[in-house]
Amino acid sequence: MSTNIHKYPRLRLINEPDELRSLPVNELPELANELRDFLLACVSKSSGHFASGLGTVELTVALHYVYNTPFDKLIWDVGHQAYPHKILTGRREQINSIRQYNGLHPFPWREESEYDTLSVGHSSTSISAALGIAIAAEKEAKGRQSVAVIGDGAITAGMAFEAMNHAGHLNKDMLVVLNDNDMSISENVGALNSHLAKILSGSVYTSFRESGKKILSSMPPIKELASKAEEHLKGMIAPSTIFEELGFNYIGPIDGHDVLALVNTLKNMRSLKGPQLLHVVTKKGKGYQPAEKDPIGYHAVPKFDLKTTELPKKSSPSPTYSKVFGDWLCDMAQSDNKLMAITPAMREGSGMVKFSKAFPKQYFDVAIAEQHAITLATGMAIAGLKPVVAIYSTFLQRGYDQLIHDVALQNLPVLFAVDRAGIVGADGPTHQGTFDLSFLRCIPNLVIMTPSDENECRQMLYTGYQLPQPAVVRYPRGTGPNTPINATMSELTIGQAKHLRQGQKIAILNFGTLCQYATQAAEKLNASVYDMRFVKPIDINAIKTAAEQHDYIITIEDNCVSGGAGSAVLETLAQLKQFTPCLTIGVPDEFVKHGSQAELYQQLKLDTDGIIEQINCFITH
Repeated sequence: MSTNIHKYPRLRLINEPDELRSLPVNELPELANELRDFLLACVSKSSGHFASGLGTVELTVALHYVYNTPFDKLIWDVGHQAYPHKILTGRREQINSIRQYNGLHPFPWREESEYDTLSVGHSSTSISAALGIAIAAEKEAKGRQSVAVIGDGAITAGMAFEAMNHAGHLNKDMLVVLNDNDMSISENVGALNSHLAKILSGSVYTSFRESGKKILSSMPPIKELASKAEEHLKGMIAPSTIFEELGFNYIGPIDGHDVLALVNTLKNMRSLKGPQLLHVVTKKGKGYQPAEKDPIGYHAVPKFDLKTTELPKKSSPSPTYSKVFGDWLCDMAQSDNKLMAITPAMREGSGMVKFSKAFPKQYFDVAIAEQHAITLATGMAIAGLKPVVAIYSTFLQRGYDQLIHDVALQNLPVLFAVDRAGIVGADGPTHQGTFDLSFLRCIPNLVIMTPSDENECRQMLYTGYQLPQPAVVRYPRGTGPNTPINATMSELTIGQAKHLRQGQKIAILNFGTLCQYATQAAEKLNASVYDMRFVKPIDINAIKTAAEQHDYIITIEDNCVSGGAGSAVLETLAQLKQFTPCLTIGVPDEFVKHGSQAELYQQLKLDTDGIIEQINCFITH
C-alpha cells in the first residue's frame, strides 16, 4: 500500500535534508503544502498519530532547511509530532508502515536513522538531552548546533524546567523551540509579531543589546535600570518573563505555519550565543478541518476515509478495561464524596471523561507530572481523603520514588489503577507495560492485584479502595473476554486464588488477563488452572497444593519473567522446600517492539498455541 509520490513534484525530489536545503526559499511554502497532503494521504491509509504531525509541517521544513542535520542535532520531544521529520529524512517510502509490525517505529528511534538523535516516547526529555549535546559540542569546537523541539503538553513536566534552569545556569549555546499548539493564533500572533520576533532575533538588536551590556557593566545602577527597561519593553510584546528568568533569551510567539517567517527567525537565532527559546504557535491537526476541530479525537487514528468527517467507530461486544475503570469510578464517587481521582494528562486514555464531567470537584488532571500526581495523592490521603491515581504502567515508572517514599513507606491508602499493563502494541518499547509487576512486587506494604476479566477488575478496584494501605490493580489496553459485570461491588479475600480447572500432572498458575489463553491451553493439555489474582500477597496455600498434586508447575503472566509473578512462585516453592519443576512463561529479557497485540502475543508465544508449545518443550526435555 503506497501513496503516489508523483502527485507531489517537490517532495518526491527530497530523500534527505541536503536536497531540501538546495531548494530556493520561496518554494518552501508549496513544499510544506505537499508534505501535509502526503502525510494526510499516508496516515489515513495506514493509521497512526495524526493531528500532532499535521501541526509541525512548516516547523519541520524550516528546521531542516536552516540547520545542517544530521551534523546539527535535532531532538523531538515525545515524538508523535515527528512524522514529517521521518518523511524528510529518507523514510518517505516506508511511512505507510509506521506503528505496524516490522514497520517504522512510531517515534524517533536511533536504530532507525542517523537523523533521530534521541529515542523517545515519554515526554519532557528533549531539553536535558539537547543540553548534554551542547556541552559536548562546546568541547569538540566544530560549530555543532543543538535544537530541542518541545510542546504538546511536554513543557508542563518538571523535568523540562529542571533542564532549562540548568541550561540557563551553564549558558551553553542551544535552541529550545516551544511548539505551542494549545493557544489559538490571536491578534498578537501575526505579521506584526513575526516582525517583532525577527527584530529581536536580528543582528542589529542583538549587537545593540550586547554592546550596551559591555558599556554599562562598570555602572551597576544604570545597568540594572537598562536591564529593567529591556525587560519591560519585551514584556509588552511577548510572554517572556518565566523563560528569561531561567536564563533563556526568549523570541516570539510567532506563527508556526508561516514557513518563511520561521526560516528567517531561525537563521537569525542560529548565530546567537547562549540558550535561546523560540515560541511558535501551531494548530494541532492543521490542514484537515475535522482534526482541527477535534485534535484529541484525531491524535491517533485508525484507517479512515479523508472525505468523511468522522472516524470509524470501534465496535466491540465488551467494554474496554479503561471504561470498566471509568464506570467504577463514577459509581464509587456517587457513594463516597471523599474519592479524589488523579490523572497525569491521560483523561481520555484512562476512561475518565465521564467522571470529569459528573464530578469536576473530585477530578484532578495534574498535566504531565507523574511524580507530582503521586505525592499529591499522598497529601490527600494524609488529610483523610481517598485518592485514586489512574496511570499507565509505563508512566508509573516515572513516579517510582514517590510511590516508594511518599506512599508505601508511610503505608497510606492510595489506590493505583494501572492501565496499559502488559503488551500495549503499536506504540512500541517505550509504552509496553511489561515491568510493573517486577518493580512493584519488591515494595513493602503494597497489595498487587491482576484481574483476569472485566468483572474481576471492577471488584478488585473496589477491594483496593477499601484497604487501609496502598493497592495496585493492573489491567491491559483494550477489551476483556466479555465477562458479565456484576453491578454490586464486593470485597475479595486478600491473597486468595481461584481454582478454575482440575487436571492432571500440569498445574497452570495464571496472573492476569492471559487467563483465557491459559485456560484454552489447559483444556488441550488436561492441565489444572489456578487464577492467582494476587501477586502480593501471593496465595501460598494454592502454590503448595498445586505443587503437591502435580508433576509440573507453569506460571503465566504478561510481565517480564525477570522478577515478575513467576519469580514470586519460585521463591514460594523454595521456602516450602517444594522442588516441583516450574516453568515461568512471560515476556523475555528484552524490550518488546511495536505491532498489534495479537502479533506480539504470537511472537512472544503468549497466545494459546505458544503456551502449549512452551509447556510441551518443558515437560519433554
